[in-house]
Parts: sequence; structure tokens; C-alpha cells
Amino acid sequence: MGLNDTPSSERLHIGIFGKRNAGKSSVMNAITGQPLAIVSDVAGTTTDPVRKSMELLPIGPVLLIDTPGIDDVGELGEKRVEKARHVLRQTDVAVLVVDAFAGKSKEDAELLALFEANGVPHITVLNKCDKLETRPDPGDAEIYASAETGENISPLKEKIARLARVDDEKLRIVGDLIHPADFVVLVVPIDKAAPKGRLILPQQQTIRDILEADATAIVVKEFELRETLDFLGKRPRMVITDSQVFAKVSADTPPDIPLTSFSILMARYKGLLDSAVKGVTALERITDGDKILIAEGCTHHRQCDDIGTVKLPRWIRQYTGIKPDFVFTSGGEFPADLSPYGLVVHCGGCMLNERELKYRQREAAAQGVPMTNFGILIAYMQGILKRGVSVFPHLAAELES
Repeated sequence: MGLNDTPSSERLHIGIFGKRNAGKSSVMNAITGQPLAIVSDVAGTTTDPVRKSMELLPIGPVLLIDTPGIDDVGELGEKRVEKARHVLRQTDVAVLVVDAFAGKSKEDAELLALFEANGVPHITVLNKCDKLETRPDPGDAEIYASAETGENISPLKEKIARLARVDDEKLRIVGDLIHPADFVVLVVPIDKAAPKGRLILPQQQTIRDILEADATAIVVKEFELRETLDFLGKRPRMVITDSQVFAKVSADTPPDIPLTSFSILMARYKGLLDSAVKGVTALERITDGDKILIAEGCTHHRQCDDIGTVKLPRWIRQYTGIKPDFVFTSGGEFPADLSPYGLVVHCGGCMLNERELKYRQREAAAQGVPMTNFGILIAYMQGILKRGVSVFPHLAAELES
């Protein structure tokens, strides 16, 4: 991904599902207009999900995902099928590809039932229609198409766009909390874990949202904040900080200036803030030997003082005075069975799309396991969570009770 590309987490995810040799890869290639996925008459050619970012008008940036055949067999085949089911957790619009000549199968019916059960908008592509002598009327959610000849590929893209129903009212990161001409000070530490030559994604996204609100973003390191506030000449609308320096920034920010963190704002943006604030108090009930799951949505090179695997466990042990058993996951890993855990602590989820992150939240809630995120937990342990969520009065009131 280039520096100016839309991140995959912000793209609409379009999953392509079906049996082996239904023509999933061919349909994906036809939609993108590029030979991205390997096409073969040999069943099971696609062994891992194939992802392609593109612009699909009138939706905009999307991520197409070609999945392994849902009818794959054997021990390795079962693992491939599991990967296909995992993609469904991320899917905003599902495309079921059926061999029109062979007709729908039991596996196709099961996939349609899964789409319905998970509330995923979907369309069925009756592929290879050029081989049919007659064409029965398709259903409302079906379309005849041929990846080989290109027949009905353009109408298929239009149908996918209509199913997408992009929400123009989606919450902003911070733009709805500020006004034109406001100053917003962002505190961004530059340490060993910071990506070389660039800011981390939540910081980039927050700056962009501030600019789109016609406000001014002032970016400083944590040791420059106090001097910046003294010489700014105008009270900033708010200060937004990296969670790892929350305590220092809180001490250096006058009480009359609203203060929050990138992590808190991202939790709200992803629709998880209220439940994450409620879930953080479960830390008080953790005892020696209880399992705490620390989950990250991305995979990265671990530094010697990594936030997820080193700092958080250390801070939790210091705060509680006990020794929990920490379990770590990253990227697409997330346990189906959460019952062994007394608490799930998730990263901000900037590299996961909203549907995947909400799936994880739903699973935790359904299994009765409290879930919070890195920044909210850090603020709670440092005694400054109430101040950190003061820009959201209903949450500040809840922490009072």
C-alpha cells in the first residue's frame, strides 16, 4: 500500500465465495479487469484468500477478497474452508459464485444461510452462463454472467454498488467535536516503535479529519507540549495524545482544556467505545492465574519494549499487584472460544475493518467476557480515564456512578 492509498480497514470489503471450480477467481479477475488470481480447471487452485484493492464506482475504494472453495476436502482443505469462513467476518458485501451449468448445491445453500444469519448483503452470480442453452428467470438476488466472455460483468458491479449502501453519516474520528478555525494539539511520541519516516495510521487519520473540519492540527512531541500551550496564544479546542504518554500529557494540560487519546477516539469511530469503557472495570476482578487475552489487529516486528506484549502486561501487574496469565494474538488470529479469559484487551483496531472488530466485540459479549482496548485500559490504570472521556458526557457520568 502506498502512503497515500486508502487503508484496507477503510475500504468496503467484498468477499467472493463458492465451490471449487465455480469460477470465483475468474469472476474476480473480470471485476478488476486484471489477471490477479490464478485460474485453472484443477479444483482447489485458490488455496489462500487473494486480496485486491481497487476503486469501484460509485462506491469508491473497495477490497475484493477471493476465497478458497467452500467444498474443499481433507485436513488441508478443512483449513482452507476455515479461512473462507474467516473472510465472512470481514465481509460487507458477499458475492456467491455458482456454476450456472451445474446449478446450486448444498454448499451454496449453506453459504446463503450464513450470509443471512450474519446480516451480510449478498448477490449470487450464475457464472458460465454462456454455456447454457436456456436460462430460467433468475431470482431477485441473482444475475447471469460469464467471466470468460465478460457478459453482465458491468451490471454485476452496479448491483454490488447498490448493495453496499455506503453510510454517509458514519461517525467521524474527531471532526464532529470541533469547529472551523479551532486549534487541536496532537501529542505524538517518536520512539523505537514508531514507523520509520511516517506516523501510525490513527494519527494520520486524525490529522486528515481535523483538516476536513477546517480546523488546525498542531503536532508536537510529549516534551514540547507545555511550551507549545504557553506560546500558542489561543486556547486549543482539545489535546489528543498517544496513550503511552497519557499521564505526562494530562499533567501538562490545564484542566480547562479537554483531553483525550487517539485510542479513545478510534474506539468511538469503530463503534466500541461504550462497551470498552464498561469492560475495563473487569480488571478489578482479575486474580492470580486468570487469563487475559491481549489481541492486536496487525502483525509487526516486536520491539524490546513492545506495547502489547511487554508494557501492558507490566503495567497490569503493577496496577493489580497480581500475576495474571497473558495470552497474545495478532492479525487475523482471534479465539473462537473466549471462555477461558477474564478480560480481552484489544488494540485500537485501525488495521481491521469495522465489521471484523464488531464481530470480535459480539463474540466477547455473547460469551460473557468483558472487552476493552489498550488506550482505555492505560487511562483507567493511571486514574485519568474520566478526563479522557470527558468530551463524551454520558460516559463521564457513567464513570461517576
